[in-house]
Amino acid sequence: MTTKDYAARISQLIQEHQADIGAEWIAQLEALIVRGTASSKEQLRSHCQQFLATLAVAARAGELDNIEHRSWDEVRDLLAEISATRAKSGSTPSETATFVFSLKQPLFIQLGNAFAGDAEGLAAASWTISTLLDKLGLYTIEVFQKTKDQIIVRQQQELLELSTPVVKLWNGILALPLIGTLDSARTQVVMENILQKIVDTGAIIAIIDITGVPTVDTLVAQHLMKTIAAARLMGADCIISGIRPQIAQTIVHLGVNLEDVITKATLADAFLVALERTGTSVIAKA
Repeated sequence: MTTKDYAARISQLIQEHQADIGAEWIAQLEALIVRGTASSKEQLRSHCQQFLATLAVAARAGELDNIEHRSWDEVRDLLAEISATRAKSGSTPSETATFVFSLKQPLFIQLGNAFAGDAEGLAAASWTISTLLDKLGLYTIEVFQKTKDQIIVRQQQELLELSTPVVKLWNGILALPLIGTLDSARTQVVMENILQKIVDTGAIIAIIDITGVPTVDTLVAQHLMKTIAAARLMGADCIISGIRPQIAQTIVHLGVNLEDVITKATLADAFLVALERTGTSVIAKA
């Protein structure tokens, strides 16, 4: 028998025994769900039924050794959807791949019945279906990992945005408290946030507080100067606050020129300077 003959027979076998194969397959998968809800089990049954139906149709085309063939488009789309859903719900790669790999046993049982007395045919059909499911299982892992990577990148972006809040302290005065390491990616977010806030509020003073920045090296200093330069182009002056003695020594040692930048030890001191520059005074009540 040729590969196309085996493909046609496997497709026919799946169609004729889809109910039995599906029941055995679903039972195996449900046994692996430790804390599965009723909705997740219902979704599992739906995915199994859809996969068996699309697998039978795709196998009929005879391209069992090439899952990139257009005849496998529907199968790949379904597996991509399943893998992405599982990645978002917290499943592991092995759990996702098991969805495909666990189909082998129910299929092998039916193959044994269909090729009874034909050891050579059984071996060839078993190898064909095993290789196919291995490729499809690896495909689910690839999609799963891509989805996870996308989730991680999005979460990192969200954390960057949350860790660089621009606060309006007074009319015309903004504050940007920085906490943690300042790298190139975060600097870009800082610059975008502060420039957008300057546009939105019409601020003329922006206080960049680095009290929470553990260390300042040449790269961090360069990032700060770029942010200050960008703000000035938008019509706002910057004040740097939170420069501790150790950081001051480091800046001097690095030879970073901050002569044209107002610096203060604390955010409170910087706020007072900002108030003065905007023509506002604070009077203590007697």
